[in-house]
Amino acid sequence: MACVMEALKQRALQFLQQAEFAKERGFHELALFDVEQCAQLYMKYLLYKKAGDFPKTHYLRDLAERLVAVYGGACGIAEFARRWSETMALLEYAYIASRYTPLRARAEDVDRAFAFINELIEIAQCLETST
Repeated sequence: MACVMEALKQRALQFLQQAEFAKERGFHELALFDVEQCAQLYMKYLLYKKAGDFPKTHYLRDLAERLVAVYGGACGIAEFARRWSETMALLEYAYIASRYTPLRARAEDVDRAFAFINELIEIAQCLETST
């Protein structure tokens, strides 16, 4: 169990590094894809850590709802999920569209995605230490 948990977290952080690399080079679509992967895996890590399993979904908003159900309002996760719902929808779209359609992302989309993921990681660190 611990091995799977840690693998999810480490892979999430690797996707974040790839997102930073893509952002630096102006690869906006790939940066969004990598941020989405980071968020998806980090959320699944948090769910696995607390509940012993995670939903087999790729929808960030569904994962965020499940986090709220599992953690309640701890560390501001409920407010975070509500406030960033639109950005999570953009990242869900980027997850699919960046590979199969001519998605054209903008630098401000990437900036918003990075603000989202940085706050998610702050909340995740709070949840890790408080539960």
